[in-house]
Amino acid sequence: MFEHLKEQPADKILALMEAYKGDPRDDKIDLGVGVYKNPEGITPVMRAVKAAEKRIWEEQETKAYTGLAGDPAYADAMISLVLDGAVPRSAVSAVATPGGTGAVRQAFELIRMANPGARVFVSDPTWPNHLTILKYLGIETVAYRYFDSKTGGVDFDGMMEDLKGLKPGDVVLLHGCCHNPTGANLTGPEWDAVIATLNEAGAMPMIDIAYQGFGDGLDVDALATREVASACPETLIAASCSKNFGIYRERTGLLMAISQDSSKQKVAQGNLAYLNRQNYSFPPDHGARLVTLVLNDDKLRADWQSELEDVRLNMLSLREQLASEMQRLTKSDRYGFIAQHRGMFSRLGLSTEIVEALRKDHGIYMVGDSRINIAGLNKETVPVLAKAIVEAGG
Repeated sequence: MFEHLKEQPADKILALMEAYKGDPRDDKIDLGVGVYKNPEGITPVMRAVKAAEKRIWEEQETKAYTGLAGDPAYADAMISLVLDGAVPRSAVSAVATPGGTGAVRQAFELIRMANPGARVFVSDPTWPNHLTILKYLGIETVAYRYFDSKTGGVDFDGMMEDLKGLKPGDVVLLHGCCHNPTGANLTGPEWDAVIATLNEAGAMPMIDIAYQGFGDGLDVDALATREVASACPETLIAASCSKNFGIYRERTGLLMAISQDSSKQKVAQGNLAYLNRQNYSFPPDHGARLVTLVLNDDKLRADWQSELEDVRLNMLSLREQLASEMQRLTKSDRYGFIAQHRGMFSRLGLSTEIVEALRKDHGIYMVGDSRINIAGLNKETVPVLAKAIVEAGG
């Protein structure tokens, strides 16, 4: 049977990671992998998470299953964090998932169950896993313009023109904050216009929010998601705890299905639990238990928010430093957008030839479309990157 299997294309980011590992140069710089790193190049375990793990180790008396949807306390804590009362709790169905990717996958599965003919509109560009999962599930995908490589901002006119093609029952996938891979976000008025377009077309929003707290702060980063959830008849939200809690390997996510008609909540909850059962049965609990404990303990939550704010400000400082250094070296503002972007990523608008030259000649690794992880830098390596970009012709 296995002779009928076909070779699958290598994941470009994972391949980049392997190439970086094999590079013997001591001064190499990894700007490809999408994990937060502190100035010492370490992805730390957050203080509050460590304290929560110790408490769980001391107090936990069983490892029995929690339920198909996961621990209800986890869902309640995450719904409060993301939505903060924007919609009644009775309108929200939710299940724990293996990371944000699991939430995205289950959301697409639910869309296919509810409307096999639904099309999913996806920003160009978007996180590659969005596209590969949609393709695997056989769901039709429609790209809408999003990033303007000339300005480093959002091509909002192009986006709105493309969304005119929406039909009732279609889904529009949106990034709640810190757009991956570009770092360019919609403004408040632009979000309002998108919501109006969705409602006029009878289309449903699906929000992937993986970086809450990494952009402008926990509440500001969730404002658009809350507005969409309260203004649209139905909304799907895939949330991840990997980044803002630093628990990447614990695979901790949550899928929310929101309906303004709360009578639909029970059937939606049942279908989400059914999908969990079919795909992996009971979801993992350790990361979810950590998140629940941190969010529900005043002292731990305050410490977590303080450390998360340090993470956010570190990335903003690096953005401002890189934009300033590029301005100094190029005598222009053409890289000023770096300071305006939010989250871990920015797309620099460099050609594939320049990206390759940076890797070959300078040991600087970034994704082929010139997406960089800003957290892969520190104060010492920012000038190194800026100088290399200019020398390579950027």
